[in-house]
Amino acid sequence: MRRYITEFVGTFLFVFSIALGVAHAGDLAPLVIGAALMCAVYMGGHISGGHYNPAVTLAVYLRGRIEGPEALLYTGFQLAGAMLAALVATPLTESLFVAAPASHAAVLPALVVEIVFTYALCLVVLNVATDDEVRGNSHYGLAIGFTVAVAAFAGGPISGGAFNPAVGIGPALVALGRASIGHVWLYVVGPIFGAILAAATFRLQHPTRGSALG
Repeated sequence: MRRYITEFVGTFLFVFSIALGVAHAGDLAPLVIGAALMCAVYMGGHISGGHYNPAVTLAVYLRGRIEGPEALLYTGFQLAGAMLAALVATPLTESLFVAAPASHAAVLPALVVEIVFTYALCLVVLNVATDDEVRGNSHYGLAIGFTVAVAAFAGGPISGGAFNPAVGIGPALVALGRASIGHVWLYVVGPIFGAILAAATFRLQHPTRGSALG
């Protein structure tokens, strides 16, 4: 149970930081988001792996480091943490937090951004946090956090910068009926494709490693 609690708490803290960062940090919001993830990963990485993202959990499952039922439970606790974060943040920011693409962004560019940067995030996680060759390293949280900061700075202005189905779905469920959520599929389809591509790339990088990809 401690792994699931860690995923719930870590996702809550991460999404809560995103909501307040977007509301109050202005142009520095991507740095807030990356730093928040870094801190959460260091907090729980040694307990649950510090996923806080169903796409990362999918990539780790395909990597062969987590079983299917556990991956589903991880995802459920991640979504619950994201929903609670949105509920708590809404009265503090006096606004609904729902990730959304830029008004000028077409669907395809937004989808590509979500795929590519989720791919980058998952590939970094697999290589710095699941590879025995770097077991015990102290840089994994920094690498993961800065990957998200780069993604948020570079891709956020196009896609809204979720790169995480929990960030896309959790707050959208809280805002159901009060905000437009028709775009949320971008934050499911994009990250899923990114995670699958990352796991496949990791397998090419490490052909002798075990994998659910076969």
